[in-house]
Amino acid sequence: MPILNNVAKIAVKALPTMISPKAHSVLDCMVVGAFCAAASRFWKQNKRAAIAAMICGGAELAITFLTDYPAGVKRVIHYGARREIDLGLAAMTASMPEFLAFRDEPEKTFFIAQGMLISATTSLSRFPQRPERAEKEPWHRKPHENRLFAL
Repeated sequence: MPILNNVAKIAVKALPTMISPKAHSVLDCMVVGAFCAAASRFWKQNKRAAIAAMICGGAELAITFLTDYPAGVKRVIHYGARREIDLGLAAMTASMPEFLAFRDEPEKTFFIAQGMLISATTSLSRFPQRPERAEKEPWHRKPHENRLFAL
């Protein structure tokens, strides 16, 4: 089902990026709430779908708390890196019905819709330019070991 995520990305590609980091954080919190509500709704009728919703909601919540934007608590993940993380989360969400073997049940549509929603939100969000990657010295090498001859 990640193919539908690509369709969502292509559909919104022509639109301008209009979602600010603050709005993205609010939408992420709403996605977490939707996963929690789905988990409680699915629990009696389909435990596998409920567990999938808890896994996806927990992953989204962890990523939200660790991102450097208004809803972030720890600010470990740079907001620019969220594009790839969100697209991976969208693919994971859409794949959950197959992964947990409930692909022929009606709860599948919730996960496909959530995956498409996450993809569309990511495609419409304004991300900063990627910073240049600085090469770091290997942790086991001391600065004076880089010289050909030690003085």
